[in-house]
Amino acid sequence: MTTPTLLPGGMPAKTFLRDYWQKKPLVIRQAFPGFQCPVSADELAGLACEQAVESRMVIEQENGHPWQLHNGPFSTDHFTSPPEGNWTLLVQGLDHWVPEVADILDHFRFVPNWRLDDIMASFAPPGGSVGPHYDQYDVFLLQGQGQRRWQFGGQCSEQSPRVEGTPLRILRDWQPEEEVILEPGDMLYLPPGIGHHGIAEDDCITLSVGFRAPTVDDLLTGFTDFLCSETDVSAHLPDRNPGLPENPGVIGAGVLDRLDALIRERVSDRRQLALWFGQFSTAPKNSDIVIPAEPPVAAEELLDAIAAGALLRWNEGSRFAFTELEEQTALFVDGERYLLSGDARPLAPALCASSRPDQAALMQLCRDPALAELMTVLYNQGSVYFE
Repeated sequence: MTTPTLLPGGMPAKTFLRDYWQKKPLVIRQAFPGFQCPVSADELAGLACEQAVESRMVIEQENGHPWQLHNGPFSTDHFTSPPEGNWTLLVQGLDHWVPEVADILDHFRFVPNWRLDDIMASFAPPGGSVGPHYDQYDVFLLQGQGQRRWQFGGQCSEQSPRVEGTPLRILRDWQPEEEVILEPGDMLYLPPGIGHHGIAEDDCITLSVGFRAPTVDDLLTGFTDFLCSETDVSAHLPDRNPGLPENPGVIGAGVLDRLDALIRERVSDRRQLALWFGQFSTAPKNSDIVIPAEPPVAAEELLDAIAAGALLRWNEGSRFAFTELEEQTALFVDGERYLLSGDARPLAPALCASSRPDQAALMQLCRDPALAELMTVLYNQGSVYFE
């Protein structure tokens, strides 16, 4: 698979990334013509009862309190006798559990794999919503079933007024700038910080394809923790020839110069930065997603299956990425790194290009016994499986 050059709906991906990505909303009518939602409301309810699935229910008014949140897993009673009034069921990471939903992601590979978060499904009866709010990530809102009225517009921030008495960040006194009704197959793109409010016109399901970006806090703490675990940091700050201070309370410029030099030296290692970020950005969202194969297989069995035509694909919850280093290619799978050298280096781009890697390319590469063993490791740990 090559990187898609067109958005669903036909707009050139370069045009979208230049004019809309993280800049302004975009409505795409019939992005997926004739779209049939891969899951039903009953199936979403069933998933919300599972311990391993992250789910939530938002109720607009409950016992006099606005916009109340309940976290799953839920009992079947929640759905045989649903709440009175307006409510919404949210199922996070739907692509991790439903292969047909994971396949939707291949239409969005014009954004790098490391930016992808997941696909969330929301079901609501008529009038249901999660309230006016904004998110800190890019999202494509694909209408799967029924109709949803979207009001959106206006840049929001932490200073935007909020509704009190709710654990959710519901916007108060927010005024939308645009309004559309989405039909199945229609899609709305929203950049971070744009206020929006989606209200179900009838029983409807919306699939939210979300793209994350790490916070500066994540970057600083994550990288420095990694450096501390990967390198020797037990040495103390040197203080030779300090000189006599005019005042014992002063922290002199020389001290700050030494601190600055020491920290810059440690954090300027580009190779370490690449290795940390690859592991950080591909770590699974939770430990229940990547489940080891049972029973495990030997390399010969794996190669025989590929040769016989069995098709390998990524585990729906797995994350794959790679980066080119000077003498090696680093492959990252589910938070682990694998350093490839020489003729082994092409395995990384072959594995990362698509959720269904090129079987002929894999077979050719796996003639190298070391790569056959690596593919067996990925299979046995649950990162890939046979369809």
